[in-house]
Amino acid sequence: MAKKFAVLRDAMSAEAKKEISRQAEQIMSEMPLHELRRARGMSQKVLAENLRVQQPAIAKIERRTDMYISTLRSHIEAMGGELEITARFPDGSVKITNFSQL
Repeated sequence: MAKKFAVLRDAMSAEAKKEISRQAEQIMSEMPLHELRRARGMSQKVLAENLRVQQPAIAKIERRTDMYISTLRSHIEAMGGELEITARFPDGSVKITNFSQL
């Protein structure tokens, strides 16, 4: 018989729990658009209504690997977020501001 996850989690060491939390945060910090939309609890239909487009347009956007920054910004804002573009280098990060007024 299968054990409940809570029972397994309770049996883990503090170090293992910490590592699992770290891994979960990593997974949640990086995801494709369709997973982000689902994690935000939105359907393609609701997002399409927010953007005033047809639902198939949302499906198409979510499959793209290349798109305009303005399209991505609109998509993120319709989910209640804000798009920031950051360049990361070995010696630090820089927020790119060229696109903030689009």
